[in-house]
This record gives sequence, structure tokens and C-alpha cells, in this order.
Amino acid sequence: MTAALSARQGRLARFVAVGLGANLLLLVLSYLFRQAGLPAFVAGAGGYAIAFVVAYAMQRGWTFASDRSHGELLPRYLGAQLVCAVLSGAVGHVVGDMMGLPALWMSVAVTLTAGVSSYVLSSRWVFAAESRSLNADAR
Repeated sequence: MTAALSARQGRLARFVAVGLGANLLLLVLSYLFRQAGLPAFVAGAGGYAIAFVVAYAMQRGWTFASDRSHGELLPRYLGAQLVCAVLSGAVGHVVGDMMGLPALWMSVAVTLTAGVSSYVLSSRWVFAAESRSLNADAR
């Protein structure tokens, strides 16, 4: 195994760990906010907003080890997540509505689309300089 491959695998593992942690945080926060009496929309959106900030900070600081400014990275990260949301919605529509597959398979397709597209956009665009540096350092 080359050093570059090992470095990419480590980054992917960190990316997955942050994503799983952010989704667990969203689950817990939205539940707690709803149990505290907040409307469902506010509970979901509030939990998502907090999980988004935590995920961004962890991806920037740990997964991709970036020291670039938030002014540069945060708009890119937000844009990437919006693209992921649209792609996921489109896949959900195709798989669930057009193909008529059960909700479980639609959810699997949406989740895989969101995860893969988020990783590709993060590593190739949002944090591209860090990805190039990782590959160069591993050589």
C-alpha cells in the first residue's frame, strides 16, 4: 500500500466518522428540541443548523486539516451541501416516485447519494488544496 493511498483512506475514514457523528447529533438534537416543545420544523431546522456547523468545523479542522479562512471555505461548504441536497432530492424522486421502489430503498439511495457527493465535492472542490497537499506529502 502506498503512502498516498493510506493517506486517502485515513481521510475517508475521518470523513465518514464526522458524517456519522453529525447525523447522530442531528437525531439527538431534533429529538430533544421536539421533546422540549418546539415545533417540528424548528426542532429539525435547529438541530440541522447546529449539526451543520459542527460537521463543517470537524471536516475543516480534522478531516482535511485546513488552515484556510472560513470566509473562503464556508461558502464553498454551504454550496456543496446545497448541491448534495438537490442531488439527493432528485435521486429520491427517481427511485421513490418514478421507479416506485419502497421507502427503504429510496432512503438507501438518497443516503448513498448524499454521502458520496458530499465527499467528492469536499475533497475535489471545498478542500481541494488540502487534498492536493495530502497527495503530494504522501509521495
